[in-house]
Amino acid sequence: MKFELLNSLIEKFVKFPGVGRKTAERYAFHVLDMKSNEVDDLVDSMKYLKERVSNCKQCNNLTEDNLCDICKNGSRDSSLLCVVEEPKDLMSIEKAGCFKGKYFVLLGALSPLDGVGIEDIKLNELFCYVKSNFAIKEIIISTDADAEGESTAHYIMKLLKPLGRKVSRIGMGLPVGADLEFIDRNTLQEAFKGRREIL
Repeated sequence: MKFELLNSLIEKFVKFPGVGRKTAERYAFHVLDMKSNEVDDLVDSMKYLKERVSNCKQCNNLTEDNLCDICKNGSRDSSLLCVVEEPKDLMSIEKAGCFKGKYFVLLGALSPLDGVGIEDIKLNELFCYVKSNFAIKEIIISTDADAEGESTAHYIMKLLKPLGRKVSRIGMGLPVGADLEFIDRNTLQEAFKGRREIL
């Protein structure tokens, strides 16, 4: 028996991060069980998301406007800037409720083996943003605790230190190799409390 359409959908689901073949098959069969209007709603939601959500012009967070809600929020502490790799990392920190400053999203991490260099992520934009914003007193580097995140953190430290601002790194509680999006709330809170200045 041939199931080209079903197999085609399974292959598309397999491309999702963290989705193996068995999970992809379950998703595909679930789509078959859905009512037509439910499938239409799902497809519309994905299309609207892709069409209407973009990166904030100031910090690269996700937004439906030019500026994200955090950048527009005047009650946030503009003296603290938290640098993260991806919008999902920012969302994890926000859920933990451990940071009330502003953010800058790099949209990636340095990974020479994967061909991701300095020009491929927002490092130059970060430098210009910090240099032109005199309100920023401390930059908290909150990249992942894996090799790519550590090398990115090291590069940021060298990049920003000449600007004379305090540069710190989130600290204790983060296991080596961990992605921020998978870290629980309490661990993230402790990591921010235990941040250390990079000298």
